[in-house]
Amino acid sequence: MLLHVNFSASNTTSPPVFLLTGIPGLEALHRWIAIPFSTVFATALLGNCTLLYVIKTEPSLHKPMFYFLSMLALTDLVLSLTTMPKMLGIFWFSAREITFKACLVQMFFLHSFSIVESAVLLAMAFDRYVAVCNPLRYSSILTNSLIAKIGLLALARASGLTLPLPFLLRRLPYCRSHVISQCYCEHMAVVKLACADTTFNNIYGLFVAFFIMALDLLSVGYSYLRILRTVLSLASKEERLKALGTCLSHICAILVFYIPVVLSSVIHRFGHHVAPHVHILMANLYLLFPPMMNPIVYGVKTKEIRDRVLTAFSCKRL
Repeated sequence: MLLHVNFSASNTTSPPVFLLTGIPGLEALHRWIAIPFSTVFATALLGNCTLLYVIKTEPSLHKPMFYFLSMLALTDLVLSLTTMPKMLGIFWFSAREITFKACLVQMFFLHSFSIVESAVLLAMAFDRYVAVCNPLRYSSILTNSLIAKIGLLALARASGLTLPLPFLLRRLPYCRSHVISQCYCEHMAVVKLACADTTFNNIYGLFVAFFIMALDLLSVGYSYLRILRTVLSLASKEERLKALGTCLSHICAILVFYIPVVLSSVIHRFGHHVAPHVHILMANLYLLFPPMMNPIVYGVKTKEIRDRVLTAFSCKRL
């Protein structure tokens, strides 16, 4: 059912509320869709909280690789908590209204921590590069001080790139529909509702997306080219497999994060004949999938974490 809110014709500034439709065309199925979405949300919360607890309480995991993994888990938690409660409110209770200020806050955290996640994955690629290509200097290069600086730099970069977005949106008048055909507030979805020239918003949004994708993906690719060259130079097959095995979890995390982002971007820009609900589901995928899959991948592939979790469950049964 199409939602409509009456605003006075003179209200061409910031609207008091927006309306989030959820998944257009599938409104009748929202409560059924809420079941897998709720499961994914619960899995993401449980998995990432478990990762953080295990890394904090296990002294043997106080290493650079696991510090970066903690950053990834914390970022995934923030992303999940930023979007999923409102999304589930729409699906379960038809709670579609969101104030303009709350929309801007959600948008800021959503875009900021998506950029932080990309930066953390890049930092983890650097960690694997040092571990494989320069193992003797691993502990001297990746000091606690450097790791803290990398984390702060990731936050500063994300905040610096995202902070202009709310101010750019506040200056625009909104005299058209106030219905956002999406499950959450994101920059371009709000820009489309403005009744003014949005060229600068469009250019800045594309600049941020291209800057992050180009810089981070190229840097990750370069790191793995260096890693691959080092691995191929190793004498025995066992050494090569062992070296690649230390990178497997991180490679899975990269694929889980970037593939939905790329697919969503391609469908959004070129899939003009694709049904709207497919656009929305693909856009949701890159927010839902990484927070759920990252703790599962690292829990299964990382022996230290797997053993610690199994030990904890064994103790509880006893």
